[in-house]
Amino acid sequence: MVERYARSEMKNLWSMEAKYSAWLEVEKALVRGWNRLGLIPDSDCEKICKNAKFDIARIDEIEAVTKHDLIAFTTSVAESLGEESRWVHYGITSSDCIDTAVALQMRDSLKIIIQDLQDLREVIKNRAIEHKYTLMVGRSHGIHGEPITFGLVLAIWYDELRRHLNALESTLEVISVGQLSGAMGNLAHTPMELEELVCKELGLKPAPVSNQVIQRDRYARLMSDLALLASSCEKIAIEVRHLQRTEVYEAEEYFESGQKGSSAMPHKRNPVLSENITGLCRMIRSYALPAMENVALWHERDISHSSVERFILPDSFITTDFMLHRLKGLLEKLVVYPKNMLKNLNLTGGLVFSQRILLELPKQGISREDAYKIVQRNAMKVWGDLQEGKSALNDKGESLYLQYLLADSELVGLIGEEAIRECFEFSYYTKNVDAIFQRVFGNKI
Repeated sequence: MVERYARSEMKNLWSMEAKYSAWLEVEKALVRGWNRLGLIPDSDCEKICKNAKFDIARIDEIEAVTKHDLIAFTTSVAESLGEESRWVHYGITSSDCIDTAVALQMRDSLKIIIQDLQDLREVIKNRAIEHKYTLMVGRSHGIHGEPITFGLVLAIWYDELRRHLNALESTLEVISVGQLSGAMGNLAHTPMELEELVCKELGLKPAPVSNQVIQRDRYARLMSDLALLASSCEKIAIEVRHLQRTEVYEAEEYFESGQKGSSAMPHKRNPVLSENITGLCRMIRSYALPAMENVALWHERDISHSSVERFILPDSFITTDFMLHRLKGLLEKLVVYPKNMLKNLNLTGGLVFSQRILLELPKQGISREDAYKIVQRNAMKVWGDLQEGKSALNDKGESLYLQYLLADSELVGLIGEEAIRECFEFSYYTKNVDAIFQRVFGNKI
């Protein structure tokens, strides 16, 4: 099912060919390690490293009898060699090969995800700079609050994804470990030097201690990090969906020529990409719980984790890769409507400036409680007028709220008409945008 969402680079890392190739890479590194320690003769090492190969169809045929995939694999490899095949898989157990190989797959896959995330953040940064001063209304509970800029919204996304990037880069180190510690992890049959040699060649670090498997808290941390990343990406997608609602219409997904939104209603332009991203993020989060449940294995290990990982590892990486790529494309082409943002900002007849007025009154010795009453009583009049369909602005461009405040003799007597008018300037709300951007982007802008 996940094949539909696969991009070729990531998909190829989780194919059957890639899995067995990783196993063979570990087995060859093991042979070279034993050779360096003097166990395997140079001639046998050279033959194995040059000639060892596998055949997937043959592996499947053998596994149908053995019911053991690693034995089927090593048997297929042995069939491509001569007497030197006795050194293949020497001294290690199945999980030594498989877990170390999976570490290679996870490492390479996570590097792609990290690059995807870096590319996404670059797009968000560019759009943030573009809309640094694009005024819009800030909303809490879905209700108009105070003026903000769309650039600040994008800056929040950029900063949030920075935390995910840092987490994934840290987790890259956590999962990039291998083991050649033997059947119970006691290094009885493989010297510690061998494990260090092989892991170093493969670009991994040896697990300081293991039993029969690499401990699955490492995998769970990876899946949890991807789940958290997906949560933030869904947050972005939902914001786009809200902004595209007809009643809001402050931004929308790019609608290509020839694209259709509805089989029944030709006018429809739906936020299908962000809705798709929302669904994909739900799936990515779903992989975190089984990864956590895989941490608790019986004694030195059981096999309950294996079937789970055959699903969650390829699916999580492939789906996350596709989702990030889709989100990047969505935001690159996102159509923003600053005029509609400004129109909506003025929709409540100036009520977005209420706190600005409220904060002026205590400067004149008025208690906060009394100040709140003065400001709110005029705000409630505006709500009433809006419900009756009265225009939010008069012919002079003055908002309803400003008109009521200027007609309030008590308020005018306290702070004066000029001070009231100054409270309705948008520049007050954007005065620290530069400083905020400096904190978020540093010298990158």
